[in-house]
Amino acid sequence: MAFRDAAATRQRILEHAQRQFGRHGYTAVTVKGVADAAGVSPNLITRYFGGKDGLFLAATRVEIPVEPSFDGDRSELGARLAANIVRRWSDTPGDDPLLVLHRAAGERPEAAEALAAFLDRNSLEPIHRYLCDTGLDDATARSRAAAIDAFVLGVSTRYRILRSALGDPAELQTWLSTTIQRLADG
Repeated sequence: MAFRDAAATRQRILEHAQRQFGRHGYTAVTVKGVADAAGVSPNLITRYFGGKDGLFLAATRVEIPVEPSFDGDRSELGARLAANIVRRWSDTPGDDPLLVLHRAAGERPEAAEALAAFLDRNSLEPIHRYLCDTGLDDATARSRAAAIDAFVLGVSTRYRILRSALGDPAELQTWLSTTIQRLADG
């Protein structure tokens, strides 16, 4: 029974941390503030997460299933990726752990490392493998995957971090689809 309580407490702490980091960023959030919001002692945050940095990294851990984007012909890759990207950007609230991590990457080396690892694992490498599987040689597949990854990160920064208007979601999806497909096709 204590294990369930510990797991529930840890989860409650993470939920409050995600909300606070999402709304206020890394610097403004305190261990005490998260502990108070979660109704726990700050010592539990230290015990479960090792402190604020560990809490931040746990609260911003993201897993996105990317495999469905790679089912199908390469000629439709841009459309599949764009649909998934716009859906995530449109459906995920402002305290999206990936968005929080993205915002914090400029001020926290741990956040930058976590974001780079996430992008390698969920973007660059899967796109590279997919392009190789569709018949491109390794070097060509790697350079095209890197171009797609950099493009999407740049658009994400502009759209989600800098909050620049890029049109409505349908227009954004069409533009992303066309551009990603051009990059995939070389």
